Amino acid sequence: MVPLMLWGYALVAMIPLFVMVLGSLRPTQDLFNDPIGLPNKLYLSNYTRAWTEASFSTYVLNSVVVVTGAVILGAAVSVLAAYPLGRRKFTGRGFFIGYFISGMTLPGHFGVLPLFYLLDGLNLVDSRLGLMLVYAAGSVPFNVFVLSAFFRQLPGELDEAAALDGAGPFATFRHIMLPLVRPAIATVVVFQFVPLWNDFFYPLVLLRDESKLTIPVGLTHFFGRFQNDWGTLFAGLVMTTLPLVILFGIATRQIVAGLTAGMNR
Repeated sequence: MVPLMLWGYALVAMIPLFVMVLGSLRPTQDLFNDPIGLPNKLYLSNYTRAWTEASFSTYVLNSVVVVTGAVILGAAVSVLAAYPLGRRKFTGRGFFIGYFISGMTLPGHFGVLPLFYLLDGLNLVDSRLGLMLVYAAGSVPFNVFVLSAFFRQLPGELDEAAALDGAGPFATFRHIMLPLVRPAIATVVVFQFVPLWNDFFYPLVLLRDESKLTIPVGLTHFFGRFQNDWGTLFAGLVMTTLPLVILFGIATRQIVAGLTAGMNR
């Protein structure tokens, strides 16, 4: 009964997505006459117009570069910080753990003014690199919190066995520990990618040049120019959503493994 209810909920939740995809394949005039209907034939001109005339290619490229770079950089820094916090005992360990957790207690938007002045002093305002660094730094506390917990759950015998085989600390981390926390890495990547992809605040504050805008801010320009062209609007929304669908499709198995890793312990 429960699986049936879940499938029913999933189908209901997917209805807006189906309407959006179908609308993107129909001329705007057909949408005015029959907003919810099947296309007579695939009308791909909406995608061409959104990609070229609406500068969607620029917005998508900027979002892919900024968000992907931020997620990779944030995950790399977080793994290196989480490993010693989860596997080693040293003086000040509790302080560093509390320091990273404190980064999750206050919204980063509260510090936007000093952040703006900092980036301005580094000539990183109106820069995709500056936005990427802001995103990467903001993702570190949550990533360290999650990854250190996964490192802590791994058996201590793994370190002893690696030492007996002659593996040093870096080799143990690279060849033994890192593959074992792959589900956790996939989890934090997805959990960070989605809000960064949809973030509107920081690009609005830090970017000025329209050629550097990411999708959320670019959509405001897009809606203003094509508010009466429903087919093009739907096509733009589909292109905005598609990367997230692809990401979830690729990482679903790793996400489930990461979320359920401690259930059988």
